[in-house]
Amino acid sequence: MRVHFVIHESFESAGAYLPWAESRGYSVSWSRVYAGEAVPANADDFDMLVVFGGPQSPRTTLAECPYFDSQAEQHLINQAIAARKIVVGICLGSQLIGEALGAKVCQSPEKEIGHYPIVLTEAGQQHPLFSHFGSPLIVGHWHNDMPGLTDQAIILATSEGCPRQIVQYGNFVYGFQCHMEFTADAIEGLIQHSEQELAEAKGKRFIRSVEEMRAWDYQQMNEKLWQFLDKLVEKRND
Repeated sequence: MRVHFVIHESFESAGAYLPWAESRGYSVSWSRVYAGEAVPANADDFDMLVVFGGPQSPRTTLAECPYFDSQAEQHLINQAIAARKIVVGICLGSQLIGEALGAKVCQSPEKEIGHYPIVLTEAGQQHPLFSHFGSPLIVGHWHNDMPGLTDQAIILATSEGCPRQIVQYGNFVYGFQCHMEFTADAIEGLIQHSEQELAEAKGKRFIRSVEEMRAWDYQQMNEKLWQFLDKLVEKRND
């Protein structure tokens, strides 16, 4: 399995996705777009595409952020989907999947930062790739927006603050608005680069304190993510 990661900022990371891929013996390649690394021109050289988050929006222009080419990423997502590759998007990545398929990003009813529960929908409860999740499940969050929905999209999980936490766009295509990849190191990187955002959000309904985020144990959430990914790869290889 050849896995390609798209990372948008130096303070963002692949989190739990990297040790998952390495522990399975998969090859990993990267597009660190903040460092000037372009996304692949096509989907030929990977079997799984993972597009991570960032402060950008799918509608952010090159004039606004010269190293973030939303159209190029959406083109790659569409190529990967057409080639029946696995595509997973997290936060901004999930919104890019929606946009690539013609569904516009939306503002979430609530801003969420920290760890809060998600609840599986009826479709999520019946979905074999999520049968191990349990509901509710406490997961990581850091967002203002949420992905758009195509006519074929299936909402698999929601939260009190956001009705589109996990969305299935195709047999091998999933968007996670939530951050099940967060680790202690990953959350620390975000905290260090988000002082103003955290200060402005303080006191809002779904905002954890820095101390709470640093103290929380991310391992159970990561293990649930790893199980999902293993099931997804197994399904793709059948």
